[in-house]
Amino acid sequence: MRFNFESLFLLSSFLLPFTAAQLSGSVGPTTSYADKRKKVCAVTAYGAKADGKTDIGPALSAAWNDCKSGGAIYIGSGTWAMNTWVTLTGGTGVVIRLDGVINRTGTDGGNMIMIEHSSDIEFMSGTGRGAIQGNGYIFHQQGSLSGPRLLRFYEVQDFSVHDIALVDSPAFHFTMDTCSNGEVYNVAIRGGNSGGLDGVDVWSTNIWIHDVMVTNKDECVTVKSPAQNILIENIYCNLSGGCAFGSLGADVDISDIIYRNVYTWGSNQMLMIKSNGGSGTMKDVVLENFIGHGNAYSLNVDQYWASMSPVAGDGVQLDNITFSNWTGTCSNGIQRGPMQFKCADGAPCTNMQVVDFAMWTETGTSEYEICRSAHGTGGCLESGSGEYDAVTSTITATPSGYAAPTMAADLSTDFGTTMSIPIPAIPTMYFPGVQAISAKNGPGGCVSCSTAAAKI
Repeated sequence: MRFNFESLFLLSSFLLPFTAAQLSGSVGPTTSYADKRKKVCAVTAYGAKADGKTDIGPALSAAWNDCKSGGAIYIGSGTWAMNTWVTLTGGTGVVIRLDGVINRTGTDGGNMIMIEHSSDIEFMSGTGRGAIQGNGYIFHQQGSLSGPRLLRFYEVQDFSVHDIALVDSPAFHFTMDTCSNGEVYNVAIRGGNSGGLDGVDVWSTNIWIHDVMVTNKDECVTVKSPAQNILIENIYCNLSGGCAFGSLGADVDISDIIYRNVYTWGSNQMLMIKSNGGSGTMKDVVLENFIGHGNAYSLNVDQYWASMSPVAGDGVQLDNITFSNWTGTCSNGIQRGPMQFKCADGAPCTNMQVVDFAMWTETGTSEYEICRSAHGTGGCLESGSGEYDAVTSTITATPSGYAAPTMAADLSTDFGTTMSIPIPAIPTMYFPGVQAISAKNGPGGCVSCSTAAAKI
């Protein structure tokens, strides 16, 4: 789907605050799905078989080479094995339609499917049943995170990824590195209960990520540096590590980012900004409409993050960041308070705004807020400038309006690391009371196809 700036502006007038214009221009493919499918390269024509054992890698590479100048690569229903990885380079006007399940059978590291130096690209399922099954548990039960990522985009512009599931990656599930003008939506990710299994990581420009569900124990949807003009909304962190910025190191350059409508259930944090030393700037960020339940941390700014080795520099400068309309509960407000600003003494946080923050503890009758070298309004933030020692405030009164809805699909147990993880259905809702922006199997797809049409 090509979603241009004018359409987004009109949508924002009725459904969203004007800040939806955080995007700097159009996102998504520039050529219609109908135009792309005028030439079809079905992987079966290149030797692929949906028998669960024949390596699809060579056939996918051959199909890409024939369709890379404009066309549709079709991977039909059934079970496909992938023993060798593919790097798909230099494509223009290509759709990869995955309606079956690709099972990882190879053992190399790297990236199972990597698309690079390409434009006008669509990666999707027309039935909503397409998936990549990484079988990461085979690595993880041996204590290894050395396996491949499932999907990586590098220097890709004008693209979309939608209506697919990414499951049990041996390492990260999906990364967007130095990309532009992209849209990611209607994606379900399920990983193991371990660090190093990120859901979606993005360091790019002008990207719209919406309607995404992640289960894992590391990053849910995370922005890294450099990144500008990123709009992230309707995100469901369902037993996940939670959303984050970072880790932030040297020469950070992040600006004009919005997270909106983020629901976090039983996760490490609702949102974390993490660094330890470093340099550069993160500024002009809005984090609004967050609902949390049972998370270890809620609002967590930690510029002394112990899990990261210190980076040379006085600290990353955080400026003009708004936290607005946060509700729900944290797991234990005394062990880990729902609001924490541990800003770098060498680069104190400036222009922080906390508005309508109503988080309460599920354990006990009190909670705390802590601020260090953090300046702005709301919560424990202080006016003025400069560094100051940590100040802790204990709260004993239940905040008004902390109660928040839950989601029917909230998980009660994680998927561990030693057994196969089932492929989830694509949800229709990712935030309480808010329907997905694009219908399942939406533009570019096919909700109900005849046998003949299902070929592409």
